[in-house]
Amino acid sequence: MNIESFFSESESPLIIAGPCSAESEDQMLQTACMLTKYPQIKYFRAGIWKPRSHPGQFEGAENMGLQWLQKVKKTTRIKTCVEVANRSHVRQALDADVDLFWIGARTTVNPFLVEEIAQAMKGCNMPIMIKNPVNPDIDLWIGAIERFYKHGITKIAAIHRGFSSFHKTKYRNESFWEIVFELHRKIPNLPIITDPSHLTGNSKLVAELSQKALDLESDGLMIEVHPCPKEALSDKKQQIDFDEFDKLMKSLRFRKKSENRDFISLSQLRTQIDEIDMEIVKLLSDRMKFVSDIGKIKRQNELTILQKDRWKEVVESRLAFGEQEGLDKDFLLKILHYVHEESLRIQSDIFDRKNDE
Repeated sequence: MNIESFFSESESPLIIAGPCSAESEDQMLQTACMLTKYPQIKYFRAGIWKPRSHPGQFEGAENMGLQWLQKVKKTTRIKTCVEVANRSHVRQALDADVDLFWIGARTTVNPFLVEEIAQAMKGCNMPIMIKNPVNPDIDLWIGAIERFYKHGITKIAAIHRGFSSFHKTKYRNESFWEIVFELHRKIPNLPIITDPSHLTGNSKLVAELSQKALDLESDGLMIEVHPCPKEALSDKKQQIDFDEFDKLMKSLRFRKKSENRDFISLSQLRTQIDEIDMEIVKLLSDRMKFVSDIGKIKRQNELTILQKDRWKEVVESRLAFGEQEGLDKDFLLKILHYVHEESLRIQSDIFDRKNDE
């Protein structure tokens, strides 16, 4: 896909900031005027329509919010950015002279809504940012991007806002950076913006995650900021106040992507890593050949594919060895599970072939 960036190289990393929701004209203007003190801020964000889990919660200021947004743009000259979730939102936002759209995680999972929004935007050459789906499904994310591109929309970016997970971490959502890296590998010219507010769900962790995202070569940040987060009508725990935002902006280190203080040493280390990676791949290939032989023996002797005691022994022994070698337990456990799943798949195929004979 020939993706076009809607911001210049000099504006990278792109910083987008503003309240979770448009709540009043005063709140909007107060926040926007504060943001104009920072030259890195290129877009003012605000939720006009708010998809909520339960009825009766604040669902956005809608048309009144768009009027406040227009006043923000006229007063501060800052560009504006809103979430759209259907055809009607697109039309109203275009009429309000909004500069940038994004679609939320709940919308990304629905191909019908994505298609509807993409059709409504056809021909307007508006830039769009697409948040990752709630569940860790890269195909859904790419599929949403492809739908916009199919309708001639080429100014596209992705937003990494984290994924829902049953695992409890200090963050509201799992980062799953490996999915983000895979998206970048598949669509190299696609800008990827990180949303540390939704990812952490905790205002105290926003600064930490923002720097990590920049260090991982994120193309920008979308940060929620509010004059008084305790009084916010939505997501009050993840929004930072003006003082916190000022500290964050002063603390962020904007590194150049090409920065290499010791390029020769870095190149040598990368060469060594490349060699080790190739060796790992070769060893995995050899391991799966043995797995295949084991599967044939199990089939001949009518043994079950999964043998729990053996799997328990493998996990315990590998984790113990990994701990001695200084490896993180959770990291190693994930690798073991992936390897085990592939082993079970190979042996299942062997059993299926017998059933077909």
